[in-house]
Formats: sequence, structure tokens, C-alpha cells
Amino acid sequence: MEDLRRADVVAVTGRARLDRRTKDLVRRLQPGEIAIIDHPDLDRVAAEALVAAGAAAVVNAAPSITGRYPNGGPIRVVRAGVPLVDDVGPAVFDEVREGDEVRVEGDTVYLGDRVVAKGHRREAAEIDAAMEAAKANIGKELQRFAENTLEYIRREADHTFEPVRIPPLRTEIRGRHALVVVRGHDYRDDLRALRPYIREYRPVLIGVDGGADALLEMGLRPDLIVGDFDSLSERAWRCGAQLIHHVHRDGRAPGREHLVERGVRYDEVVMDGTSEDVAMILAYEAGASLIVAVGTHATMVEFLDKGRRGMSSTFLTRLRLGPVLVDAKGVNRLYEGRLRRRDIYALVGAALLAMFIVTVVSEPLHVFLDGVRLTLEELWYALTGRT
Repeated sequence: MEDLRRADVVAVTGRARLDRRTKDLVRRLQPGEIAIIDHPDLDRVAAEALVAAGAAAVVNAAPSITGRYPNGGPIRVVRAGVPLVDDVGPAVFDEVREGDEVRVEGDTVYLGDRVVAKGHRREAAEIDAAMEAAKANIGKELQRFAENTLEYIRREADHTFEPVRIPPLRTEIRGRHALVVVRGHDYRDDLRALRPYIREYRPVLIGVDGGADALLEMGLRPDLIVGDFDSLSERAWRCGAQLIHHVHRDGRAPGREHLVERGVRYDEVVMDGTSEDVAMILAYEAGASLIVAVGTHATMVEFLDKGRRGMSSTFLTRLRLGPVLVDAKGVNRLYEGRLRRRDIYALVGAALLAMFIVTVVSEPLHVFLDGVRLTLEELWYALTGRT
């Protein structure tokens, strides 16, 4: 990447990476490259992934802020120092090819000396103002969201508490904790905070699509991977986890082509809702005593970030699981500061060891041992008649 200055405008040059699906693009994006996406209302998770991948600039064919709700993606890109050129239009995908050397200067994208796209360069102050304005629209969005949720509940409530047929599982779940990981908000922080819990309880590790890679990033191997398998890394494909494909009741099976193409062994679960709902229900039906959720979606904004108009299936899933389901943040707050039995044993052992070391090196002990030695020597001489 190189920086050029023209009329006090910083230009960023790099190879272009293009994809209409941001989560597919970040898997190919290399540090210093320019990401060209088509992502209305850029969400927080996608923005953080672009920054973590080292994007030199982000060019969005769609508006990163539509004003429907306060999405947290654009401000994270800009505050990371990454230029964000917004709403350049879909023609950029016809003008630029993968790997082309492009230059982003101000609100304009160049291929050589030719202008291939022009949009709006987002700045932090303007994004903050747009987020404040979007908050005024949240009431209407909430009403639509609630209506969609209730409509789904009216249609699907009868199926909610029906038993789900689960395939034979290679990992025993009954009576154990299950950790369900989705690559959502704060998943890295939550997983780091849960390390002591994971070491002690050894929960069954279930990755939901990209959640499998989240576990691998932390040095943990998932036991099961659930989802449509559209965002797994090569490492996750080869990690040895049991693959469980999410199929909808109407027969839709998004992602089956990835499994067939690879020729891998997999099992299926038929259920409506999101893949994270399927993972939780699967753990519940398999007899998990506690289900800990990492990075799952629980707020309206998180669901809107995912492009969903309601949260009905997730609402019904949480009703079904009841107290068996807890959020990772709750587990971490309850867990920190807890005194475990093995901690007590370790503390007592350390104290005894310290007492032993102090006693061994103390002067009175040396005097006592010398006295014992001399007494034994005199007794020996008396018995043997030696002098």
C-alpha cells in the first residue's frame, strides 16, 4: 500500500478485492488491500472483520447508512482509520476486477487515471449525526419488527414445542454443559473471558457456521458444526468436527452444495428458524444440562444487522429452553471470583510447601539436627567400644 497526497487529500492505493457478500470477502482480503462490497446498513460484525483483515480502504456500492436504524458498522471502520467511500453504485463491480490496482482518493475510485466510481466519503462526525437521526426512526422499525415477529409466531407456534429428530451424535451431550458459539457481537471477548469455565467444565463445543472458526482461533476444537456451511475456513472443514446441516421444513437446504462438492460426511436436522436456534435446540434435545450462548443475537439491532425482519424463531427457542440457556456474559460474571475446591487445595499445598522450605533453612533446625547427630555418634561409640 502507498499513500499519495494531492491537494491535502490522502489517496490509498492497493489491490481490489470484490464480493457482494462481505463475510466471503474478508476470508480472501489481505492487509493493505481495498475491499469493494455491496452491503446496505453495514453492520458491526462485518465492519470489525474488515478492520481485522487489514483493509486499506472500504468502498461500498450500497449506502452504509440508510437511516432505518442506528447500525454500528460505519463508525467502527472510520474510527479505525480506514477510509469509507459510500454508495458508489453497483457499476463498480463491472468496472473493477479482482486483483486490479485501484486508488481511492477522497470520494473517488480510480483505475489508473480513469474514474471508475464516485460516492460519498464518510467522516466520524457525520456518521454520529446520522446515527442520532436514525434513532428517531427506531419506533417505526420496532413496530414493523414486532409485527413480523408476531406473524411468524401465529404461523409457527404449533411446531415450536414438537420434538426435533436429531441424528446420532459422536459426542455425548447428556448431562454436560454445551457452549454454542456464533460469530456475533463481542464473541472474541466472551470466549477469552470464558477460558477458566471451559477448562473446568469441559463443555461440548458447538460452532454455528463461522463460530467454528471463532473456536479454532482460541485454540479450541469444535465437537459439532451446525449451519449452512457458507462461511467455513479450510481449517474448520478439516478439524474433525461432526457436520450437521440445517434443513428447513419446506425442503430448503441452503449450503448443501458446499457439502456435496466436498464429498464430506454430514448429518441433517430439519427445523425452521436460524442456525443458532437449531444448535441450541439440538443441544437441548440431546440432554445438555446447561447451554451457554456466545455471540448469539438477542436484540432488535443485532437481528436487523443480520438482515432479518423479526426474531420470532429465536424468541420461541428461548421460551422452549427456559433456564437451561444462559448468555456467556452472565456465566463470566458469575464465574469470576468464585473460589473452587481445587483452588483451596492449591492454596493449602502452597502454604505447606512454604512452611517446609522455611523450616529447612532455619538455624534452630540446623542446631537440633546437629544435636541428634552427635547423640547418635556417642551412642554408636559406646556400643562398639570405639573412641
